Amino acid sequence: MHEKQKLLSMIRKYDFVLYELQLYLDTHPRCPEALRMWKNYQAMRQKAATAYVRQYGPLQPLQTSGDSPWAWNQGPWPWEKEAN
Repeated sequence: MHEKQKLLSMIRKYDFVLYELQLYLDTHPRCPEALRMWKNYQAMRQKAATAYVRQYGPLQPLQTSGDSPWAWNQGPWPWEKEAN
């Protein structure tokens, strides 16, 4: 697996864990262990996302920089050979 796919896989895993923790915290808002885990996974997700954006470009349109706000859509697209 290429580094790009590894980072995307990590981000997806962190997103899943954060979503599950969010659901748990909805019903247990004062659970210190869940809050600690939330902060920990949020920091890990941010670190992975920052690394991805720095190396491969934005994951979302709001992560663009410069004068071209729609530069996020510049290829290669996932179905193009260069992306894999």
